[in-house]
Amino acid sequence: MRLNLRDVWAYRELLYFLIWRDVKVRYKQTALGAVWAILQPVMTMVMFSALFGRLAKMPSDGIPYPVFAFAALLPWQLFAFALNESANSLVGSQHLITKVYFPRLIVPLAAVLAGLADFAIAFVVLLALMFYYGIVPTAAVALLPLFIVFAIATALAVGLWLSSLNVTFRDVRYTVPFLTQFWLFTTPVAYPSSIVPEKWRALLGLNPMAGVVEGFRWALLGNARPSVPLLTVSVVAVSVLFVGGLLYFRKTETTFADLV
Repeated sequence: MRLNLRDVWAYRELLYFLIWRDVKVRYKQTALGAVWAILQPVMTMVMFSALFGRLAKMPSDGIPYPVFAFAALLPWQLFAFALNESANSLVGSQHLITKVYFPRLIVPLAAVLAGLADFAIAFVVLLALMFYYGIVPTAAVALLPLFIVFAIATALAVGLWLSSLNVTFRDVRYTVPFLTQFWLFTTPVAYPSSIVPEKWRALLGLNPMAGVVEGFRWALLGNARPSVPLLTVSVVAVSVLFVGGLLYFRKTETTFADLV
């Protein structure tokens, strides 16, 4: 089966305009505009700090809990937004799919990349928090872009499966919020992976976002280095999901125009 990835590059201008369209539509006719990109992770961080940091006394690897939680919420929010948008991207772009030819892979890819705008805005808040608590990044911060790409690849891998299935089974969109909520609590966002017994830590890597969150937090805050088995299993899991999702997407895309 041909993947036709060269076609995606040939239509890169369309990819750019679809990303720009998604960003503009997200904030069009909103009272707060881009403030929503900050408000959601900040409010979640405040809630986690109150419940898990103060009441439950959750360990945070020697990092102030608000920074510990917010540093994990950023890649998580990027993933959750990208997953939700990509899952519904094909159905939401039916007016394009049924009229014009272009590589269909561009649609979920644009939905995923559009989430980087919110991520960049909220990242400024994280830097301000780090400055307030006197946290200086270590040399490991050079690896931060790799973990951002890791989060995008994870969202796209799952989004390819869900967007394809959503064309045929429209109830997929109802399962995405539940899946995202369940996925959040199985990811070490509010807690460190160090509380998981070491013999089970590699299994935690079957959740690819566990490797993303732990790696992102380590690269930026310089806390405990993430478990190598955990990261290895996460990378393998994302690779399998991505290749499988790409092949399934290519196999089913010829029917999108008829079913969407």
